[in-house]
Amino acid sequence: MKQKVYVVDTNIILQNLQHLYNIADRGNNIVVIPETVLIELEDKKKLLDELGYNSREFARLLARAKTKEVDYKKHYKVVKMVVDRMHIHLISKDKYESEMLEHNLAESNDKRIVEVAELAQEYYKGLKVRFLSIDIYARMFALLKNIKAETLHDDRSDMPEFDFVKRVPLDSSHFNRLPFASIGEFDPGHKPENFCYSFYAEDGNSAYAIVSGERIEVIDDSVFHALAVRPANLKQKFFLKAMLSDTYDLLVVDAKAGSGKTLLSIAAAMRLIDKGMYEKIVYVRNSIESLDKGSEVGFLAGNEEKFRIYNMALYDTLEFIAKKRLKKHQNREREESIRSKMDELMERYGIEMLWPGEARGRTLSDAIVIMDEWQNASEKTTQLILSRLDESCMAVVIGSNRQIDNLYLNRYNNGLTALMKQTRFSHDEVKMFAISLDKAVRGRFAEFTERIFEKKQY
Repeated sequence: MKQKVYVVDTNIILQNLQHLYNIADRGNNIVVIPETVLIELEDKKKLLDELGYNSREFARLLARAKTKEVDYKKHYKVVKMVVDRMHIHLISKDKYESEMLEHNLAESNDKRIVEVAELAQEYYKGLKVRFLSIDIYARMFALLKNIKAETLHDDRSDMPEFDFVKRVPLDSSHFNRLPFASIGEFDPGHKPENFCYSFYAEDGNSAYAIVSGERIEVIDDSVFHALAVRPANLKQKFFLKAMLSDTYDLLVVDAKAGSGKTLLSIAAAMRLIDKGMYEKIVYVRNSIESLDKGSEVGFLAGNEEKFRIYNMALYDTLEFIAKKRLKKHQNREREESIRSKMDELMERYGIEMLWPGEARGRTLSDAIVIMDEWQNASEKTTQLILSRLDESCMAVVIGSNRQIDNLYLNRYNNGLTALMKQTRFSHDEVKMFAISLDKAVRGRFAEFTERIFEKKQY
């Protein structure tokens, strides 16, 4: 197979250093790092988040590399290095055509990186040169320079269709045999991802159940009576039944905005703590800003204040539950009572807020760990958090692939999707459950926006 040359954009390294090893193919290909990429990585290495960690990892990789040759050319030079059987070439130009624009530094950097890709076509004449970037705009700049541009293969993979809820016809005479029976008896075609079942009969009889350990657990609405929040639809019932059954180690929920995923998770976790099954709730949310927010978390003082904006979903949930638990006649000094009740809930259920950057070196025990907005977390961060949990924990991973704010991720390669893909298989280490919540329950505004914005208009 002919050797290929990959000129990589900064985002390839910042997403996951493993990408370099994959494209290097054990030394069969050459990985080109433009000088501008080094500058951008240098700028990121002081960050305390995942981007900073990946930048530092790359710096450690370069520190181990051996320089084999420095090739001085007119107007540019190529530093050839080898590390872990990987051929890394650093290319810098004496002068760049693209001006550095302070008001649009990212675009200036993109164009300078593309200039190196254009130069690589000349330097590696006879080899296939490809510019590799996650950023569609950077790839377009490359195409305009007649450079072959690609994204990661994972980005182009198709999202599999999941069959989390399965409908099965059943004669009414068999409904009383469902509880704790083997699912294979009623559905010989059962697959690991068929976590939920809707059994129906021609006479209108129906029953709903989840499958745990290949045994059927029929849903009885009485299990929801002690909750601060009751399920509003069938899929919410499936999710809550799965959490309250305490037979799953890892629950994964892909849910649209307003579907109640955070509220349901917290309410069910509180119930499990009330029953003495766990000691605390650990709420984890990746600190990725929405592009529309405009606020810079780095300028805020103290970790609690810095990450408060990312934990607003938790505070809103606690406020909602606090109002539900307060008696209606407590109208006097109501705001103070709500705040006091929220503090009481935080203490009673041992609620902790964990930033992924603080997780290294920790071990979590006897906790329900709720990983929220996980469409914005990478596979590496997902591994980091889950590897902190011991056998006494339950993990609930929730998010929405419709709302990805992380510039380095998409619906194919984030942590939420990676876990959803694993639901198609049985695992010896953990028992998984997954569900998609596709109905907004916040009220008429959520329903209105869902109807007009999530359907094509012609």
